[in-house]
Parts: sequence; C-alpha cells; structure tokens
Amino acid sequence: MDPLADALAISGVRGALSTRVEAGGHWAIVLDDYPGTALHAVTAGRAWLTVPDRDPVELAAGDVVLLPAGTLHGLGDEPRDVAARARCEHATARGRGTGEVIRLGSQPATTRIVTIHYDRDPATLTQVLTTLPELVHVRGEAGAAGLNDTVRMLGRELADPQVGTSAVLKNLVDIVLIQMLRAWLADSPPECFGTWLGALYDPVVGKALQCLHEDPATPWTTSSLAEAISVSRATLARRFPAATGHTPAAYLATWRMDLAAVRLRDTHDSLESIAARVGYGSVPAFSRAFTRAHEKTPGRYRSETRSSNGPGFRLETPSPPHLTVDADLERSAR
Repeated sequence: MDPLADALAISGVRGALSTRVEAGGHWAIVLDDYPGTALHAVTAGRAWLTVPDRDPVELAAGDVVLLPAGTLHGLGDEPRDVAARARCEHATARGRGTGEVIRLGSQPATTRIVTIHYDRDPATLTQVLTTLPELVHVRGEAGAAGLNDTVRMLGRELADPQVGTSAVLKNLVDIVLIQMLRAWLADSPPECFGTWLGALYDPVVGKALQCLHEDPATPWTTSSLAEAISVSRATLARRFPAATGHTPAAYLATWRMDLAAVRLRDTHDSLESIAARVGYGSVPAFSRAFTRAHEKTPGRYRSETRSSNGPGFRLETPSPPHLTVDADLERSAR
C-alpha cells in the first residue's frame, strides 16, 4: 500500500486544467476567486509570483508552485503588486470556463504558464493539501527529473494537441501533483515538518503509517506497531505524535472513519460489511465511533452524501484479515 496515494484517493483530490497564460512584454494577472488549491507550472520563460504580505517569488521555466484555496495572488513580468496593476477576472473566468489561452502583454509571448486547480472532499478527516505551507515552491533547477519531465510533457501536449490529448492531460494533472509533492518532500525536509507529508519523511513514522494503511483492520496497539517496524515502544510513542499530531491509535481511528465514509458514499455495502472492513467487530461500536467522528450516523451520512451528488470517488480497499479493534479504540467507541 502507498500511504500518499491512499490519502489523496480518500480525500477525493482531483485536478482540472484551468487558466493558461501566454505573455510577453509588460503583463500582469490577478488570480483569487477559485476555491480549489492552485498549482502553477511555468512551461516557458519567467514570471514573478506575488502574494500579499510575502516577498515576491521569481519563477523560471520548470518551476511549479502550489497555493492554498482562495489565496489572492498575481503573476506578472515584474516583482510588484500585480493587484494594483491589473484586474483580469473576466478574461480569467472565460479562460477557465472554455480552456482558451489568456494572452497578455503587447509583445510576442515568451512566458507560458499552466494552472491546475485541485478540489477535495471537505468531509474527509485525513487531508494532505490543507496541511501544506502557504506557498510550496519547487524549482526546476532542483533536478527533480520526474517533475521536470512532466512539466515539459504538459507544455508540449498543450502546444501541439494530437489524438488523445484530452486523455493525456487528464492523467498529467494528477501526475504533476504527485511529482511535485515528491520533489518538495525530497528537497525541503525542514518545511515538511508538521505536515502530513512530513510524517512520511520520518523513517520511523513513515514505516508505521505504511503498516496502518496496509492493514487498517488489524487491532494495532502502540506496542504491536513498534514491534512490526522494529523500534521500541517509547520511540514510536514519542515520534509519532511529534510528526502527525496524533497518537497511533487516534490516527488509526481517524483513518478508519475516512475509509468507512468513502464506503458509505460510494458503495451499497451493508453496515456490517463496512464495520468489518475497518476493524470493528460490531455495528453498534462502529456507529458510535462514526457518529462521533462525523457528527452524524452512518445511515444519515450515506443518505446526505448521495442526495447532494457528491464527487463520487471510487476506492477499492483490501479485505482486512482481522475483524476486531484494539482495547484502546474499543473503549473510545463506547
């Protein structure tokens, strides 16, 4: 099992191409009204990114930046507050809705930027993107071969559409996010600390997360988890909360509830089946734990998410070999 892939799937992260900019000479654009996480990939040229109360950031070809949902920011040819220089919301909205290229400046285009927006399921308790810093910047010069290749491929596919381009782009928007997170994790360990991704960087906690994700129905305790990854119980008990903000039992309980929520929303599985898949031996214990986590019963959650036409993501999880929970979790479910 891959904890990062698991978490992205469970939290319903999905990307879509948005604004495309081709600019030359003096130009600027403000981007601030989309609720999803924004990723900008510079496929050619250079640009300056400005965010209120932060120093401007110069972007070069191959650079990728990620900003939280709803962040007011701008792109331009100079490191000045672009919000004071240009307002292009109408052009931005048109480009986002139709896929048209937004052409800026009076000279031939030398800079090309592709924006991808990522939505997520806000009801999910385990989130990856929302725990990231306010600005994640991976430079093309950092040597992340996979990311550089993906950005170049994205630029080529957009510049020269061919048969199947839409299918290629659909996959590239997911790949570029994974490649970026990989590159950031490898290049910026201090910045990663305190994020969900940072926990994967920790050699002890990363192995523990692997075990929890691989078999969430196992009646894990801190002791059995420590034994599985060959560290002392004291070491795991100290490092796991420092990296994730939760004890192993609390993290496992949250992860189980997220797995259950996806099953309730996307399948017709019975409560008995779902409870067993996430490590609960009885429906009442599972229902109490789920209600406490999501503030609604499993039945109500299922009916409301389906009636609201949720994102409908599908996730296949392995059938767990154990159908019981550890004593700590069982007590917390009562």
